[in-house]
Amino acid sequence: MYGYTGSMRTRPGRRDEVISHLLSSIDDLPAAGCLSYVVSECPDDADRIWVSEVWESAEHHTASLQLPATKAAIAAVMPMLTGEFTRQETRVVGGLGLPRALRDRN
Repeated sequence: MYGYTGSMRTRPGRRDEVISHLLSSIDDLPAAGCLSYVVSECPDDADRIWVSEVWESAEHHTASLQLPATKAAIAAVMPMLTGEFTRQETRVVGGLGLPRALRDRN
């Protein structure tokens, strides 16, 4: 399993709008191989958003970026962001909420 955790900084006052866009197409993600997609507000920075994702594979994650809904959400939020991003890729080995069959593969 592939994990991705990243943050983005929004322009002042745009965080809620960006979060709305990030969550707008989550219903399409399971069919694309997404096992977990969590969007969080940073409690001590009113302009920072964290996103944690678990995918069946890195290839599934990469392919998801080509989905029409994903492309539309990215295009919509980019003008609301400052360009300050962090990113960390991981190899997920298990956890609560992950399908047992996938947990057992690792």
